[in-house]
Amino acid sequence: MNGSKFATESKTDAGYLDVAANAHGEEKGFLAYQALQRVRSDRPKAVEIGPGGGSAVIFLASQLATGGSTHRGVDLTLVEVPGVVSASLNEAMTEFQKVGTVELVSGFAQDIGTLLPEPVDVISASALLHEVYSYGGGYNGLHSMIRTIPTVLRPGGLFAYRDVYAVDGTSLHERSVQTFAARSWIQFLRMFLPQYLREGTHPYHGAHDEVVTRQDSRIVPVGELATGTAAFVSAPVGIFREVQRHYITFRDHIWRSGALGFVPFLDGQMAADWIDARTGHKRVHYRLTDAEWLPESQKRMMHALSERYGDHFTVDGDIFDECTDIALSQFLATAERGDGECRVIWEHWTTREGRETYAYMTLDALLAAFAASSTESSRPDRTVLMPVQVTDVTQRDRGYYNRYLRRALPNPLRDAKQLVLFSNIPLSDSDTLGRAMDSVQHWCSHASLARMYAAVNSGE
Repeated sequence: MNGSKFATESKTDAGYLDVAANAHGEEKGFLAYQALQRVRSDRPKAVEIGPGGGSAVIFLASQLATGGSTHRGVDLTLVEVPGVVSASLNEAMTEFQKVGTVELVSGFAQDIGTLLPEPVDVISASALLHEVYSYGGGYNGLHSMIRTIPTVLRPGGLFAYRDVYAVDGTSLHERSVQTFAARSWIQFLRMFLPQYLREGTHPYHGAHDEVVTRQDSRIVPVGELATGTAAFVSAPVGIFREVQRHYITFRDHIWRSGALGFVPFLDGQMAADWIDARTGHKRVHYRLTDAEWLPESQKRMMHALSERYGDHFTVDGDIFDECTDIALSQFLATAERGDGECRVIWEHWTTREGRETYAYMTLDALLAAFAASSTESSRPDRTVLMPVQVTDVTQRDRGYYNRYLRRALPNPLRDAKQLVLFSNIPLSDSDTLGRAMDSVQHWCSHASLARMYAAVNSGE
């Protein structure tokens, strides 16, 4: 990743790396563990790119320790950006040493071809490829990395991928219309979107990608939207994905900062107090802070709607979300005026995440890109990266976020993570290749299938 743009200082802050970015260990390590179960080597060699706070490392260690794996030990290499140091990762590495060996290597994801001395059995990357896209040269950097992966994987090795789910369609450029009525969303749209389109790495540069915003039947520049009137926005569906996901990450960031006057438990047992997990309805546990700018009426409202629970408070998640949006609207207005702590927190978030593009490809385009680019690697014995089984592609919904989005927006996009387990298939292995082609038909368009077929049959 481009060191001049990658926010190393913000990304390595302990409050982010050891806490905010260190959840969902089971989800992050799930495919890596599944991959290890398929590897025939007595002592597999595995690599995790961007381990962050080590939650996936902890999960792998716990799974291997239970005896569910047939392997006597695993040699794990962790590849992390230079300058990134995490106390929780050090603890995770100590835990992993009970089931194998672990080594931390400093370097960028794009340089993995020179960081590993020999090919390995499994490579895992979680929420990493969107950063390669955002900071490592856009599509060129992404395709370059895909071409590199087969060179550091053994034939039959596996690449476990996890990142933000894009949209249910073949193109991020298909136009859509969204209505924004809540003040916090309009305020966020006004502050975030112009900067993202101006400074972020994204694919929305064509004439057909224009963002058109209307209020009171008049076209209004997005940076001049008024918060008291509903806004109707016409834009590529991918832009709405970016707005939604960035709003969610910003909301989490503000919660953790304590600037809204309350800090919810976002991790651990208290964060999983579901009223109805199926519908994403949860009971929120939180503590009050001494945020000075927040109006006293807002604090009293939160207190009146909540119940004391030991040393903190608890409240229905739907009510908590409504209170959050009211406070967030006031916070954003204060930040936009350039006032004190609010402005500092906003700029900290925009530096760390505000310019990233989360959804750079749909699943259809992603599978086709992996297949096509991997066949262009420098391996003398050509291979292709494809999922072999239907179950190698899956999505994990974010129930709580989706419930909130359904309440906040008329037609929200599904918030989820997509997981794909790619096998490094030798083109000479016609049986496995045939199974892979059968499996991708469940997710790919005819155009993508044709592209994949042409890639695996080129050079014959």
